[in-house]
Amino acid sequence: MYGPTDLKKNTLITLDGQPYKVIEYSQKVMGRGGSIVNVKVKNLITGALLPKTFKGQEKIEPAEVTNQTVQYLYNDGEKFYFMDPTTFEQYELAADMVGDAKDFLKEGSEAEIQFYNEMPINLNLPKNVWLTVEYTETAVKGDTSSSIVKDAKLETGVIVKVPAFIKTGDVISVDTETYAYRERQK
Repeated sequence: MYGPTDLKKNTLITLDGQPYKVIEYSQKVMGRGGSIVNVKVKNLITGALLPKTFKGQEKIEPAEVTNQTVQYLYNDGEKFYFMDPTTFEQYELAADMVGDAKDFLKEGSEAEIQFYNEMPINLNLPKNVWLTVEYTETAVKGDTSSSIVKDAKLETGVIVKVPAFIKTGDVISVDTETYAYRERQK
């Protein structure tokens, strides 16, 4: 069991039988040693954000969430299929659970499925992924400044902004949260 002051950002807790992740945390110390902890939590099943206040000696139950590394196989438009590379067990996730992560999934890429009570609740991607540039405009000769950006279509179909020196066929690293270009593979 957690006490209110044990909560920190990214701590997983159970509220009303649902798993939540602490997104924001602040503590106010009151007179005579008491304190109030204000947190913003995200429901790991529905994605809903909820402000919550805990006082003094309240007990908070940790969420029993497990992570399983999986390999992306394919999708049929409605479901995405993954496989555990060690047991070969397959998992299917609905397209709405995968969400924007679809922009970075290519056949064979690794991801992590979160489970709560043995039910898949979330898909986590690595912070950065390497993808091949399928198409981008050629830079104007002499225009090699890195401050000039252009669109590039990657092998998964997602379009990101890249510096002018990136060419079709380059392999680049992209941040999976912000869609930002990070670097070109050497």
